[in-house]
Amino acid sequence: MPNPELLCPAGDMECLRTAMRFGADAVYVGGPQLQLRSQNAGFSMEDLAVATKEAHALGHRLYVTVNAFPTNAELEALGDYAQGLFALGVDAAIVADLGAVAVMRRAAPGLAIHISTQANCLNWAAATAWYELGASRVVLGREMTLTQIGELRAKTPAALELEAFVHGAMCMAWSGRCMISAYLTGRSANRGACTQSCRWRYHLVEEKRPGEFFPVEEDDRGTTILSSHDLNCLDFIDQIADAGVTSFKIEGRMKSPYYVATVTNAYRQRLDGLNGAPATAEALALLQRELNAVSHRSYASGFYFGEMKRHAPDDGVYHQDCVFVGVVKERLEGRRVRVELRNRIRRGDVLEVLSPGSLGYTLVAENLATPDGSCVEQVVEPMTLFDMDAPDGLERGDMLRKRLSQ
Repeated sequence: MPNPELLCPAGDMECLRTAMRFGADAVYVGGPQLQLRSQNAGFSMEDLAVATKEAHALGHRLYVTVNAFPTNAELEALGDYAQGLFALGVDAAIVADLGAVAVMRRAAPGLAIHISTQANCLNWAAATAWYELGASRVVLGREMTLTQIGELRAKTPAALELEAFVHGAMCMAWSGRCMISAYLTGRSANRGACTQSCRWRYHLVEEKRPGEFFPVEEDDRGTTILSSHDLNCLDFIDQIADAGVTSFKIEGRMKSPYYVATVTNAYRQRLDGLNGAPATAEALALLQRELNAVSHRSYASGFYFGEMKRHAPDDGVYHQDCVFVGVVKERLEGRRVRVELRNRIRRGDVLEVLSPGSLGYTLVAENLATPDGSCVEQVVEPMTLFDMDAPDGLERGDMLRKRLSQ
């Protein structure tokens, strides 16, 4: 498959730059209007201008999500917004609502439109209709199987691009359309304010015994009966490519730079191997080890094979094998680096290096010091700068992590 696209999330400029450095071909971000995440993950128009300029200078593409369903009042401003995005040079807007597509196409016909997974496109007729309305790409509904994707690809215009999610959190509702959060908290998932109520722990209460809570399944942690697994397609991404998908999307605009770096790095190496020799079991195991280094719920294959194939039983809790220690901010003289702390570090800690194209090597934290040269045994306050010894090759933007099993 020629030139597969790895599409990665960014909720701020640090994540954007991290995604590009660790191998993303394209990055998707939220803007100031109609993006389905909290406003903390939305870029201003000024930020979008900077992000677009930086992405294009490095040969990357930038897509902006406009995937909330607008009200009548919000439609009035959408035309000007589309023109603004086009003027900035963003590569596409990701849109879910039919009316929003029509308004944006009229206002800015040169702005590429990608149809969001929120539009629930599950068949070739819908995909073709979107194409005829001016969309250049459809983000497929997450409920589709590999067989269904292949059938859709065979019956749609070759110029229509297909995108699919390959990694990250999955919603328990149909393509993310859910009212649980709105019902329980007044914050709507369909307006970008989801409280993730499906991840909460629930118990049964018998009508005549109020105040007595019974677990749905015996477990000292309670139960999360509505919480979904996380999607993980690392092992079979070549089959998704064979079905006709050319853009592989990682979920996570609310995730940390460490998460973005780790997952992007693993999938970049996996995709780079698609046109070479088949991936060995050993290589896949090493890449999977990378994906286990970040916080995640139990992994599963989604619905690509019909019935969900689970990588592990659903225990309703988060797992991670490593903790993010810090990011390298500057290379100093004398085999030293300056690091910005994210979690406590002590002299003698065995650290792993997260660097583009590498599966990590270890070093020992030695000769810790403050920037003014004062030696310290540990650094504990997040965002503090400190210096330490480092081998050649450790560069600005590389990250340090520590195995929790130490």
